[in-house]
Amino acid sequence: MVIQTEETPNPNALKFLLGKSILDNHQTLDFYNAYIAEKSPLASALFELEGVLRVFVGQDFLVVTKTDAQSWDFLKSKLLSVIMDFMLTGQPLFSEQENLSLPEMEIDSEDIEIVKKIKEVLATHVRPSVASDGGDIVFCGYKNGSVYLKMMGSCQGCPSSSATLKHGVERILQHYIPEVLSVEKVTI
Repeated sequence: MVIQTEETPNPNALKFLLGKSILDNHQTLDFYNAYIAEKSPLASALFELEGVLRVFVGQDFLVVTKTDAQSWDFLKSKLLSVIMDFMLTGQPLFSEQENLSLPEMEIDSEDIEIVKKIKEVLATHVRPSVASDGGDIVFCGYKNGSVYLKMMGSCQGCPSSSATLKHGVERILQHYIPEVLSVEKVTI
């Protein structure tokens, strides 16, 4: 088994390509602290390493975000060792079945069709591109023309994330859905 790494636009986030699926298609998980990571043996083991700030899991990759104080020279080989050991054991990602999806805002009945269109545009035009950089953008809500999105993985804390959201995602959504007036970042 070979685990490859890729740099991301976020200098503190590194993408680990696993070579096999560990989550269902289009599912992602964001372990933003060691307490949340206790639900996953892999995420928990990664958080035991000094300097690990966040662990993001995609369908067939992981993104580990480190603290500014830690160098990749020191941390990368340790991360690879923990990930490789986990992958070779074949144990499940979770110690028990967990629902870790983000809650969505309540949607007004007259906005249901707009929300369907927003989710479709995100799934087909936005999320694949963001996933290639080790991140994800998740729909959290829509109200009065504003779309609320959560940036995850390498997008979290990336210097260009605000520009991506406002000048990329917002323009794409407005192109396909005239009812979209703005895109707002959710920070839960």
